[in-house]
Amino acid sequence: MIVVTLQRDKCIGCNYCVEVAPRQFQMSKKDGKTVLLRSVNNKGFYTLKSSDYSILEGCEQAEKVCPVHIIKVKDI
Repeated sequence: MIVVTLQRDKCIGCNYCVEVAPRQFQMSKKDGKTVLLRSVNNKGFYTLKSSDYSILEGCEQAEKVCPVHIIKVKDI
């Protein structure tokens, strides 16, 4: 199981996560911040739980390139 967490409130809208993982991240047209697709919001933390390991590499890349370190990926 892969768990991806995004602390959206701290997003600066750099678009790097969308460039490396477009299947999981998208920029919001409303506020210019990233959206973690198919995630659940819990007090500003957006979490995606998936058993699809094909998204792991892209999400790990997004975690690495994020300049404000608001993306966390765990393989549990």
